[in-house]
Amino acid sequence: MSYNGKVLFGDESLFSLKSENTNNPLAIKDASYLDNAATTAPCPEALAAMAEALQFNWGNPSSPHEHGYRAERLLEESRQTIASALNCKSEELYFTSGGTESNNIAVFGAARALKRRGKRIVVSGIEHSSVGDAAKALQEEGFELLVLEPDSSGIIPLNRLEEAIDAKTVLVSLMTANNETGAIQPIEKVRALVEAAQAPALIHTDAVQTFGKMRLSPQKLGVDLMSVSAHKLHGPKGVGALYVKKGLKLPSLFFGGSQEGRLRPGTQPLPAIAGFAAAVKALPDPESEAARQATLRARLTESLVELDGLHINSPENALPGLINFSLIGYFSDHIINHLSGLKVYISGGSACAKGEKSKVLAQMGLSQELIKSAVRVSFSRFTQNRDIDNLLEGLKSVKENLLKY
Repeated sequence: MSYNGKVLFGDESLFSLKSENTNNPLAIKDASYLDNAATTAPCPEALAAMAEALQFNWGNPSSPHEHGYRAERLLEESRQTIASALNCKSEELYFTSGGTESNNIAVFGAARALKRRGKRIVVSGIEHSSVGDAAKALQEEGFELLVLEPDSSGIIPLNRLEEAIDAKTVLVSLMTANNETGAIQPIEKVRALVEAAQAPALIHTDAVQTFGKMRLSPQKLGVDLMSVSAHKLHGPKGVGALYVKKGLKLPSLFFGGSQEGRLRPGTQPLPAIAGFAAAVKALPDPESEAARQATLRARLTESLVELDGLHINSPENALPGLINFSLIGYFSDHIINHLSGLKVYISGGSACAKGEKSKVLAQMGLSQELIKSAVRVSFSRFTQNRDIDNLLEGLKSVKENLLKY
């Protein structure tokens, strides 16, 4: 495959350069990929930036010579690009291996940094396991853990947050939007609750599903820590970042060199970081893209409600590019496998919980009948009307060809 005359990789016959969006040379022929909440296809800009860094800028950013200086310059230019998109200062952004590592550094670091001022940790019950399991590990260290359940729409109620936060709370972690239902959480309301309780708490948000889809500002959201990842916005896997509010010092989980302020030591994966920055730079305006995806979602929803036994699990004000629904009478994995055979690719929920029933939907109070037939559809900036049509045709095929349980 080539981009701007440069050979990037692979057998071009696997991919089609012709689709409704000619800027998407990675569109799989005759297929509709609708599992973008799990991961996205790397965009051409990211691939080109990675190839260039691998071939021409392979120096170690910590080396004191020309190759090192060039690498360091690319590293800091990439940091500035991503920081600008996050509306934060470049010195507040630390590169990691992805959302899971960012979440672990934030949760463990925040709790341990303030352990002399309190032992209460407040997290939602719908967090990614990299937050939820980290919080459980801290509970074993002696911290008091409060896990808050969502309401029936998948949103954590403010009154539950208010009741949970007290003067000994040292960490509140609430994702910006849920990865299974797309439910947008009231993270911007947490700062006022922390201040009202006179708590020393640091506020963390997992923004992996929202970076690139919403205009984010840690300062406006009132958070001290924010996790993001590249592969959810058409960047490469294996790289992410953690926003740490200026002046905040977290104890590191790792030991080694002085890279990334010693918070995440080790030689930075510069090609991946360059790809991350290129993908961020190539993102369309968040508001315009959200409006476009909302139109696609509305078109899908209007047709879904006409299907017998169809129940939409996501709230109306969820992320426009994510919808969770159940086709009652059919197991999730059967629906997914049948659609996959038709080259329509969706998922049953979080990719990190493969094969497990959704804890998020269970906490929302959904019946087992709805949970065992739930699937997730998620868009990207390359999703087009034809993908919605292919999905709807595939769902009709499910009803015509699969036996009910």
